[in-house]
Amino acid sequence: MTRTTPPRPLDIEQIFPELVAHRATSTRLHPRPGAPKYHDSSIGGPLLWPADEPWPTCHHAHPRNRGRRVPDVYRERAMLREAENLAPGTSFTEEDRALLATLREEHQIPDLGETAPVPLLPVAQFFTKDVPGLEAPQGTDLVQVLWCPFDGHGRQGTVAVDVRWRDSSRCEEVLATPPLPEVVGFDGYVPEPCTIAPEQVMEHEYIELLDTDLQERIEEWEMQLEEEAEDDEEDILSYQGDLSIAPGWKVGGFAAWNVTGPAEITCSCGSPLRLFLTIATYEWGGVVSSWTPLEDRQASSPQDNKHPTEVRPGRDGALNIFACAADPRHEHQIVLQ
Repeated sequence: MTRTTPPRPLDIEQIFPELVAHRATSTRLHPRPGAPKYHDSSIGGPLLWPADEPWPTCHHAHPRNRGRRVPDVYRERAMLREAENLAPGTSFTEEDRALLATLREEHQIPDLGETAPVPLLPVAQFFTKDVPGLEAPQGTDLVQVLWCPFDGHGRQGTVAVDVRWRDSSRCEEVLATPPLPEVVGFDGYVPEPCTIAPEQVMEHEYIELLDTDLQERIEEWEMQLEEEAEDDEEDILSYQGDLSIAPGWKVGGFAAWNVTGPAEITCSCGSPLRLFLTIATYEWGGVVSSWTPLEDRQASSPQDNKHPTEVRPGRDGALNIFACAADPRHEHQIVLQ
């Protein structure tokens, strides 16, 4: 599977040469539903987890005794995908609709206290050999990301993320059946198994982090484009939408701060934090955008590939994981946008 980001509609550095100092390379991951294995880089797939290593759990105090069952979430999604292939004019049977209603039910787990251990859910794993630009600590070649499928952690009250770096060659026996939480607080925290097709692209920094003078000149340029454009506003280029930060799941690059505005964050060791991973709801905006891969543009329904992972951090937002520039094994920080 290959995914190719179209060239940017124009070379913004030709118009604003100062942006050369505000460029970075990110790796778009282009997840698409598949059947990844233990030794594959994936999103929502099985992890290469040593059989003799305890599976991580969450002990933070938060409600955890009510929600949907993970197998029910997967089964509902499978039924909805099957429905897309039904012949025109056909629909679910009464039996199907009854099953869907049952699968969507929430379940109460008695006697499960607010600090009872909750097995974390696998979110992703990436091997350095597969993902260009993935900088691993010395002696490691694999990063694994997991999270607790409930809100209520930290000051943001959102999901808690666990990042593990390891040497894949030291995993001699793989844990075949990791434990699952009895229920999840939100089905948007249950990733659909996806393969990835990494592709490096160039980005430019979020506009509010540029010098004030440069910000103002870019905004004036955008206003001029709007004045010159015809009625179809979807054809109007914008720095934020088309020429700066790639949407979707990606490693590295720049973070978009469209919800909270930019924040300065540093590691407890004093080193700066830089964007490690963006976990996004959508791979691009609209039905088709300038960031829609060429291969998806050729599909009969490009929007079908906009939300491949079924993940919805922050209720349809993006979760950015920042790692220490000196040592990514230091405690990370997450920011929802």
